[in-house]
Amino acid sequence: MTRMMEKLSPQTLRILALLAVLLVILLFFSLVIPNYLNGRLFNRISSSVAIMALIATAQTLVIITRNIDLSIGSILGFVAFATGSLVTNNPDLGPVPLVLYSITIGACFGAINGVLVAFVRVPSIIVTLGTMALFRSVLVEYSDAKSITTSNLPQWLVEFPNTVLFSIGQMQFRAAFVAAVIVVLIVHLALTRLNAARKLYAIGSNPEAAEMAGINIHKTVFVAFVLSGALAGLGGFMFLARFGTITVVAGLGFELKSVAASVVGGVNIFGGSGTVIGALIGAILVDVIETSLVRWQLVSEFWREAVLGALILLSVAADAVLMRRFISLRRKRPKSDPIPEKTSVLDGEAR
Repeated sequence: MTRMMEKLSPQTLRILALLAVLLVILLFFSLVIPNYLNGRLFNRISSSVAIMALIATAQTLVIITRNIDLSIGSILGFVAFATGSLVTNNPDLGPVPLVLYSITIGACFGAINGVLVAFVRVPSIIVTLGTMALFRSVLVEYSDAKSITTSNLPQWLVEFPNTVLFSIGQMQFRAAFVAAVIVVLIVHLALTRLNAARKLYAIGSNPEAAEMAGINIHKTVFVAFVLSGALAGLGGFMFLARFGTITVVAGLGFELKSVAASVVGGVNIFGGSGTVIGALIGAILVDVIETSLVRWQLVSEFWREAVLGALILLSVAADAVLMRRFISLRRKRPKSDPIPEKTSVLDGEAR
């Protein structure tokens, strides 16, 4: 087992550990909640994860660069309302222009964050804490105390999230979930295959070395925030399609959940490592716990939040212990059987 662990990359170890934890949690709740493991559980989780997967992916892109985006929930809420207003006044609009509209608005908000963080050089936690309140206030003014209702939306938009593309037994793979997974996979492939995307890891791992290697740090961080905003905008479209009724509190609290999903998914809060696949599993894990605690009557609503907070703390601690263990195993390995270790500035970590 030790020898096998030595051969696995840190990211693979994290993902395997996450899957093991997910299985343990499912097993535990199946013992305390009657009729727990069934197709309805999968359908319920997949419907809610479709939104969180996009938001967690957006947050991951920023965290990898040693930054954080606390305005994601406000961006999602504004985009959901703005998109709802547009399609209400123009019911003949098709899905493509509506999705592009959502992504564009989100990218514009992300660009505001990116300029302040990358070029003005204000710490991201300060910038996005301020824009979180600012974007929400803009939404309040823009909404003029009105709400978007499902009855005013076109039928195709309302039916989109629950459209079943295919089924496996009682498990239904719906359009919103499949679309979100495809987006996550595209981002994952970009981060692992494209040198331009791998610059994010280089900056998060060692900004000074990345700059010496000729990477434009400010431009790359700016692009990370723009992409984060674009994904949050896409999440706003998904939010509108799923819930229909949109008020000024839409997306409230999503910024913290996105951080939770990313960190639980093994994304290093100090930047430089992590995968969007891990963030997706983290989003599923967080949603499984929240959904299961609602059905488990023994736990009050107060303790649901406490359990989620404990999960974040445990995940950070486990990540630190796992990385120290992994490094220790490599150092103790006999010199006669070394593991080739090559460090690349663009990779941002030892391989």
